[in-house]
Amino acid sequence: MNFTPGPAVIRAFVLTGPGQCSVQEVRAPVPAPGEAVIDVERAGVCGTDVEFFTGEMAYLHEGHSSYPMRLGHEWAGRVAAVGDGVDPGWVGRRVMGDTMLGDGTCRRCRRGHQHVCESRQEVGIRNGRPGALAEQLAVPVSSLHVLPRSVDPVLGALVEPGGNALRAARAAVAGPGDRVLVLGPGTIGLLAAMFLRAMGAEVHLMGRTSESLAFAGSLGFEYVWNEGDVPGTPFDAVIDASNAGHLPAQALDLVEPSGRVVFIGLAGTPSTIDTRILVLKDVTAVGILSASPALDAAIASYASGEVDPRPLVAATVGLDEVGAVLAGERPEGAGPGPKIHVDPGFGAERGHYRAPKVTRSPKLPRGSADALSEARLAPGSLRYGCVTR
Repeated sequence: MNFTPGPAVIRAFVLTGPGQCSVQEVRAPVPAPGEAVIDVERAGVCGTDVEFFTGEMAYLHEGHSSYPMRLGHEWAGRVAAVGDGVDPGWVGRRVMGDTMLGDGTCRRCRRGHQHVCESRQEVGIRNGRPGALAEQLAVPVSSLHVLPRSVDPVLGALVEPGGNALRAARAAVAGPGDRVLVLGPGTIGLLAAMFLRAMGAEVHLMGRTSESLAFAGSLGFEYVWNEGDVPGTPFDAVIDASNAGHLPAQALDLVEPSGRVVFIGLAGTPSTIDTRILVLKDVTAVGILSASPALDAAIASYASGEVDPRPLVAATVGLDEVGAVLAGERPEGAGPGPKIHVDPGFGAERGHYRAPKVTRSPKLPRGSADALSEARLAPGSLRYGCVTR
């Protein structure tokens, strides 16, 4: 009797509804023409993933995303296979990938702005492109960025948030002699502060918890403030990397006339600013959406050692623990950093991986753009209906 093997499968974290998730065996990706399949080595859990888990993410309500979906847009891995039309020399290369995948034909894409393409896919986020919280994912080879040997999987999975933060730091147009205030010492805020420090600016950070401020201090940042304690010192630029709806207006109040405010955080509800203040203070305001234009520069900064974000990673868990992390549980023994990484290989072939114990943490504020920054959701994943298979 002839035996015909079934299709190859991989393990993937699948979100089936708000608070409903499981680790499933799904069909392994096959590279389409122009694509590569990646063996994922590390993936980061982001505040955007938390918003999908809670059901608050705006894309769900705008028709850009729907359940079931496979999360994960901060990742690093190795090319395992390529599709037609792709140089086979890509196989074996260590890479990370751009989250934003434009259609390549519209006016915005033709002008080099594929990250704001109206019909774009976003890996693990928008228009059905499966993400990296899985053993493998498929992406266009045009979205890949090669990682040098000095950028290990941990650093590689921090390139995407690093690119966002670097764009914010650059938008502040700060250097020696300039003073910059960063609102929100989460992953993006701390990365922006690291890049600003490397540019020679005097960096201040404002947060709301003693734990987050103490961690910022442990990274060598001397000037850390609670919201009510920010000094009246003039700030040449203010970066809002928080999720608080009232802070964009406060950023405008705190910045010096002719200074710059940079908005990279997102609140769960609309935030407003008084444009009269913006005009009368002659302030430049900049919004940052994507890491795309700064990915190569972030890689170079990590490779040279100019910025080392490894301390931001508090723990690395397996796919079976992603639901717990999204539900706000913190792995036992985790460090003080704001970022949790996932190694999809945990438990895949070994079969004996013991998931780390988790502990409860404080409730997460609504609508966090960097939701794992200073607090976490309290309910455990099992109570939210997350299971493993």
